[in-house]
Formats: sequence, C-alpha cells, structure tokens
Amino acid sequence: MNQQLINSVPTDLYIGGEWRNASDGGRFDVYNPADEEVLASVASATIEDAIAAVDAAEAAFADWAGRSPRERGEILRKAFELFTARKEDFARLITLENGKARADAMGEATYSAEFFRWYAEEAVRNSGDFGYAPASGARIVVQHKPAGIGVLVTPWNFPAAMGTRKIAPALAAGCPVIVKPASDTPLTMLALMPLLEEAGVPPGVVNVLPSRSAGKVVDAMLHDPRVRVVSFTGSTEVGRMILRSAADCIVNPSMELGGNAPLIVFDDADIDQAVAGAMLAKMRNLGEACTAANRFYVHEKVKDAFTEKYVAAMNALTLGNGLDDGVDVGPLVNAESRDKVVSLVADAQDKGAKVVLGGVAPDGKGFFYPPTVLTDVPDDADMASEEIFGPVAAIQAFTDEDEVIKKSNDTEYGLIAYVFTRDLARGMKVSERLEFGMVGLNRGLVSDPAAPFGGVKQSGLGREGAQEGMKEFLETQYVSVEW
Repeated sequence: MNQQLINSVPTDLYIGGEWRNASDGGRFDVYNPADEEVLASVASATIEDAIAAVDAAEAAFADWAGRSPRERGEILRKAFELFTARKEDFARLITLENGKARADAMGEATYSAEFFRWYAEEAVRNSGDFGYAPASGARIVVQHKPAGIGVLVTPWNFPAAMGTRKIAPALAAGCPVIVKPASDTPLTMLALMPLLEEAGVPPGVVNVLPSRSAGKVVDAMLHDPRVRVVSFTGSTEVGRMILRSAADCIVNPSMELGGNAPLIVFDDADIDQAVAGAMLAKMRNLGEACTAANRFYVHEKVKDAFTEKYVAAMNALTLGNGLDDGVDVGPLVNAESRDKVVSLVADAQDKGAKVVLGGVAPDGKGFFYPPTVLTDVPDDADMASEEIFGPVAAIQAFTDEDEVIKKSNDTEYGLIAYVFTRDLARGMKVSERLEFGMVGLNRGLVSDPAAPFGGVKQSGLGREGAQEGMKEFLETQYVSVEW
C-alpha cells in the first residue's frame, strides 16, 4: 500500500499546469525517517526553473484575479471536499516523509483541509469602504486588490498544513503562487497539485518547485519585480535572509518564524487540565513545532503533583514507526534534528538538570528519540533559550508571578505562551503582560483557520489564518472622487 501511494505521487516540477524535469536534470532523494530508506527521487529546481514558474504565474494572474470572488470560492470549496475525501492518503503520505504518528498526521490532514473551506468563505468577503473626506468633501473609495504573485516557502514539520494555510488565502485574494516546499518533505505538496487541478484551479495559478538549491531559487524569485509577496514559515535565521532578499525589490513579507514558548502552571491550576494541555502543547507533532511548549514553569506548590502526572502521561506514549497501530511517537524528521535534541539534553544534564524519564536515543535505524522529561532545568541550559524541536519537556519551579512573567518574556521570540489557572481574571491579566502574539489560556492548542496565527518580536511579521491571512495577499487602493 505504501509503495503504491508513493508511486502515485508526481515527482517532477509543477509549472504552468505541467510536470517537467529540472532544467539541468538534477534530482534529490526523499527519505523515510523511520527506516532511513529512500521513498522517491524528486526534481530539484534551478534559478532557470524559478523564472519559468514566475512566467507561468504572470500569465495566469489576470484571468485568476478577474474571476468573481464566488467562482474562486467555489473552487476552494471543491478543493476542501476533495482533500477531505482523500485525507487518509494524505495523512499516510505525511507520515511516510515526515515521521509523525498516524493520529497526528490525520489531525494535520483535517486541519489542512479546513483552510480551503475557511477561505472559500472568506473569498467573498473582500469588503472595501466608502466615506466623505471631512475637509474637502470628496468621496473616499477604498478597495482591496490582489497584490500579485506570491512566493510561498513552507517547512517540513507540517508538509500539508503550512502549504494550504498559504495557498488558500492567496487564491481567495486572486493571487497566483509559487510554492517551495521543504526538501525533507516535498511529496505531500506535489500530491496536492492533481487535486487542485481537479478542483478547477487553472494552470499557472499554483506552481511547485522542490529544490536542494532553495536559497538561490528563492532569492532569484524575490529579485524578480513581478513577485509582490513572500510568505515564509521556518527558522528566524532563514527568515532574516529572506527579509534581506525581499528588501531589494520591497516585496511584502509575511514571516512565521521561531518560538520559545513558555508554559506556566499556577498554584491554583486544575492539574489534570494542565497536564492534558501540556501534553498537547509539547507533544503535538513530536514537539517539532514552533508552537511547542519549550519552557515549563510550574509553581513550587504544585510542581511535584504536576510532574508526577505529566511523567506518567509521557511514559504511557509508545515510540515506533508512525504507520503502526498504537504508536504515539514516531521518529524525528532527520538525523540533524535528533542529534540536536541529544545535544540539548546532554547540555542540560551537565548543568544540573535531572532526567526523570527518557533521555537516551535508541539504537538502530530511524531518527527516534523517546518522550523525555527533565526537572530542575537551569536558566543557562541551552534548551532554555533554543527551540528543542523534539519530545523533551524542561521543567523549572517558580514562586512569584512577576518573576515568571519576566522569565517568560526574556527571549527574542514572541510566538505563543500557555497559561493554566482557575482564576480567569488572573489569566487574562497575565496574558496581557506576556509579550507573545498568541496565548493558550487553559488550552494546549490554539491553531485554528479562523484565528490570526503569528508572533511578535523575532517570531515574525504579519498573520496567517482568519481575515488577516487573506489581507497578506491584498493591496489597499484609495480613490478620491467628486461628482
């Protein structure tokens, strides 16, 4: 079944509605992180291919932008229906190239489809404004027009959802796009293209360029004056490089970058609720998410009770191939990711942290790392300031509210924070003091197509999802008129 699914996925570049080889014939292998076996060989786009994709998007732009919002919305609705009907296949493909367990992959597939449904409904809500200028008496007419070609750079941790979260609002706004998927996980996005064709997306409106020369390919497109939007999800370090490239042609950036999420458990929290929320916040996608809880701050009065129940919940998880029944935790995406987790745990131990669960990578094939819990993690441990991006919880105790808020904010990142308390007034006051774009208050999961997703400080620019997601692909035009 797995090989049949892989064989059904096109592996060339998708440009202007056609599948083609890279201009230099280059290809690269995609691996299964569970057994390190090659899944497929995929075409590797060059700068020449990138310009061809921009040409195709330009040729498709006028027709797509000129279609009625209702027509674009109906195509997106059809994409939602087709994706939903095939989400089990997409979930299996996600697991094959990313490693996440089946239940996690099914959750991503469902989430991915929802962006098509949400923006099918938002496509018809591109409202403008009308008013009078108080001083001159002229009429003020404001409309929002498609910005132009968008370059979408997506990460490996959510191979379907990060693509649909960008493609759907762009198409709703009337913009053609070029998707550069992560080279670890390009198959899911390539598999999406026949579905979009079936839904009615015209040739050239969505193009896909897998590439091992990602930096050069993206840079070339951002220096083409026809490209007007770049939407990137990934590390802050790479985001800075993309912003530098975008600056030369003043390309509008939407950046969803790194995180260092604190999870705060106050002494009045419902411990069972806090443990359940912490499991979601930490273990969704094996912790390989920018939203993953990175620093656990638990009040001294409830630290022992929380730790005992949390360790029991983590210990109950089963490690193995994500395709197998009963497996909760699959492999990390590649050797580099696993080795980073190993290094962070070793550093914390050297600085005084105690490993109370896990902490040792198993021998054998696959990039596995077990669910791990550390307590008494010092502030100078590397995992207190770097994204762990793995199934490791780092617990510290606190006693003072002001102290924990200060420590939570003491990071260059500001994507998301989690707060657990029975006192809603306290929770809201703490949320307002936290320097993060999103807060999960008594919740371990905040991602929703209907909500604005994004961070502050060096966690990004702009928002995805909600109405804000479509606005990233629109330009405001004001017309001053008298009659």
